[in-house]
Amino acid sequence: MKRQLRSNFPRGSYLWSVRNAHWQALGIPEADCEKPKIAIVNSSSELAACFSHLDGVAKVLKEAIRAAGAVPFEIRTAAPSDFITGAGARGAYMLGARDLVTNDIEVAVEGAQLDGMICLTSCDKTVPGQLMAAARLNIPTLMVPCGYQASGEFRGKHVDIEDVFVSAMHAVTGNMPVEELVGMSREAIRSPGVCSGLGTANSMHIVCEALGMALPGSAPVAALSPKMMDDVRAAGARIVQMVWDDLKPREILKPGAFANAVRCILAVGGSLNCVKHLQAVATEGEVDVDVYGLFETLGPATPVLAGIRPIGEHTIEAFEAAGAARALMKQLESLLDTGMLTVTGKTVADNLRGVAVANADVIRPISRPVAPNPAIVLLRGNLAPESGLTKTGIVERKQRSFTGPAICFWTSEDAIAALKNGTIKPGHVLVMRGAGVRGGPAMGGGASRVVFAVDGAGLGDKIAILTDGHLSGLVCKGLVVAELSPEAATGGPLALVQDGDSITIDLDTRRIDAALTDDQWQQRRAAWQPPAPAHNVGWLQQYRRNVGPLSEGAVLVRTGQ
Repeated sequence: MKRQLRSNFPRGSYLWSVRNAHWQALGIPEADCEKPKIAIVNSSSELAACFSHLDGVAKVLKEAIRAAGAVPFEIRTAAPSDFITGAGARGAYMLGARDLVTNDIEVAVEGAQLDGMICLTSCDKTVPGQLMAAARLNIPTLMVPCGYQASGEFRGKHVDIEDVFVSAMHAVTGNMPVEELVGMSREAIRSPGVCSGLGTANSMHIVCEALGMALPGSAPVAALSPKMMDDVRAAGARIVQMVWDDLKPREILKPGAFANAVRCILAVGGSLNCVKHLQAVATEGEVDVDVYGLFETLGPATPVLAGIRPIGEHTIEAFEAAGAARALMKQLESLLDTGMLTVTGKTVADNLRGVAVANADVIRPISRPVAPNPAIVLLRGNLAPESGLTKTGIVERKQRSFTGPAICFWTSEDAIAALKNGTIKPGHVLVMRGAGVRGGPAMGGGASRVVFAVDGAGLGDKIAILTDGHLSGLVCKGLVVAELSPEAATGGPLALVQDGDSITIDLDTRRIDAALTDDQWQQRRAAWQPPAPAHNVGWLQQYRRNVGPLSEGAVLVRTGQ
């Protein structure tokens, strides 16, 4: 006997009658009103290639859901693309939109009391926003990775959006002709989909599968490929059965699932942004897990098994051909919690049974890693009592520590101007602050632009950078420690640093410290005044006033009232 669906109301009741009237007008017959009602969460947009194909994907998905005996309802959310949405408010709308996506979904899906949802995952912030909604609403949910874009070629060399991003700051600092950059930008993207490197989007697609929230073998995938469309159809059939089985996200999103996701990101040297996004999903799902602590403890025990651009030489296409996330999990199997349940209704162990790695030179076994040391390192110290994150890459660093005098900036514009006029010199520790979740707000402030500008100025291996801002998921340039917490805008230690203070960053001890006495800290603390808050109107004001700390994933605060 099939269970009672929450979307169904007594025939002839007020709620049944008004819904039936609307749905009749939409061409949905009365008999279908008793079927499972599935939300297709679509962040379609004509602003960016990341989202431009999703309407076509939704159409195929609707057909699959109907064929499986359910009724699809397409809903729309905000569609933030870093390269487009980052233009306004110094980039604050990028991370700020993640929680807007979550709330968009809650309003549409919870308000209508739909029975399940299937999320078309695409660019950086939509993926965690959708996962956060799944964890919050706790109705049957399936994530469908919607693919990476085809990259191009310029003057006989590979070119993708990462190359354009990096090269743009080389042009800003005068080290690349503008016309060279223009030519690259015209060839970098040749199809819809997310960035083709292992940035935040592809990293989070891998996270979806590692958590057990996407079908095995579905990430990453080339956008609109036959493989992707087969996965879309399979997902359409599967979500309907998940509704009848009442298989909910909180049955899947257990601490072991988060540990599995952390292992996978470590094993590919994925985006730093995954740390806060995973913590946000855990917070929304009320899962008792410290994701930052997992990266800290599992990092040294998780070798890098795949070197994908930008940290390695292999392309995302090669990673997919080698077996993608499923093959990565197979190589990591001895380190995973394979008893975790997944959207298939089976465990990780069940899903990995019989899986073969197509190319063990691209996705290596644990016995033959690309690099034995973690590509992502969590540091602490008197400048980062809670945490700081660095992406070290897979090349063994000759210099494992850096000590130098601080040179401090509150805006990326001032830092880049200092680069241009030669104020920043070899040996400096560049401090870029005021770019945290409250100070930016939403981590707007252009920390990534500063990092790329430093590289463009030829100082990438000659200085170090500390920031409470976040970095592009594609960043892997020089010794940069990001997301120092607590942030400067709330009085974190980074706010108290002055030009000339000696700062040491040590990757071996995993510490970041300023050489200040207790008296100096106390004197500066007593004299400190918080900076004037940015954005006192609109969504960013609401975000700034309500966002929680990074240790909780920077989600909007729950007041408990």
